[in-house]
Amino acid sequence: MIRCWLLRCLALPLLAALVSCPAAAQCHVYVPTHKSNSVAVIDTSVDRVVAVIPVQVQPLAVAITPNGAFAYVTNSGWIFGSNSVSVIDTSSNTVAATIPVGAFPVGVAVTPNGAFAYVANFNSNSVSVIDTATNTVTTTVPLPPVPGPPSASGGPWSLAITPNGAFVYVTNLNANDVSVIDTATNTVTVVVVVGNGPVAAAITPNGAFVYVTNQSSDNVSVISTATNTVVATIPIVNGSYNSSPYAIAITPNGAFAYTANAAASTVSVIDTATNTVTASIPVGITPHGVAITPDGQNAYVGNEYSSTVSVIDIARNTVVATVDGVAVGPEGLAIKHQDAQFVPCRYITPAL
Repeated sequence: MIRCWLLRCLALPLLAALVSCPAAAQCHVYVPTHKSNSVAVIDTSVDRVVAVIPVQVQPLAVAITPNGAFAYVTNSGWIFGSNSVSVIDTSSNTVAATIPVGAFPVGVAVTPNGAFAYVANFNSNSVSVIDTATNTVTTTVPLPPVPGPPSASGGPWSLAITPNGAFVYVTNLNANDVSVIDTATNTVTVVVVVGNGPVAAAITPNGAFVYVTNQSSDNVSVISTATNTVVATIPIVNGSYNSSPYAIAITPNGAFAYTANAAASTVSVIDTATNTVTASIPVGITPHGVAITPDGQNAYVGNEYSSTVSVIDIARNTVVATVDGVAVGPEGLAIKHQDAQFVPCRYITPAL
């Protein structure tokens, strides 16, 4: 009798601890796999691929509307020329529309109010503006020409939109600069010179700074949105070898920026208060995408040549899971969060 009573006493606190553990919210990571012509969907509560959505040829990037209802995926079609954007209905994980855009679309971003999607067209040297209510291109914004033949393009690759929706920052890979589009007029108002081969851009939650990865300079430029000037340049070091910072994401509290370094197969952590690298995290081979969960607890990294996604615990800056079965060539990725942002996207029961 005493032994049974002791067991019951021990079981009650354990049960209470398990019940009090936070439940994982329903979060999904959408991962374009450009060599499989599809988008993989990862359920973050189990870190497993739960759906594969066929799209057009060689998708590169994805952006999700603020209400989580739709994902916009660029289909670059490297050789075959899809030159389109697939619109995925996230409730059914099916393609609801396909929108023709410019030549070789790469980056895509949705305005904070969800009304428009902006698409960087690498070979057309332009940005397509999609009305998300009608899924049609309503405006095409030409970008400044570069020296060379008439067909020369500055190579717009990626873009980011300020939290107030007023400006779009477009990285121009070939021109080594960033074009700033005023969304009220859809015209370029200023061009900011950065490092060599700018690939990706991310804007701090307060809208004050834009962080730009320069893959050929092995550094990150920090642009002040108040002055549209570079106020800091952060080296991304990999010993005596290239690091090629490729993708970037900023934590919801704005404290850190995570860069995926394609050549080094690492993720660098930048402290935005000091603009210094505070950690380097080994991931899979050739990471080309990084996204941070809205709760700020995890970073998901798409590893192109490993065909995997690494999951980083931000509190510890270590890889805590690797998602296999992502098909071939994962690129940029985005996270859909269906619940309140304070609910964790994933939760692992601690060891007892």
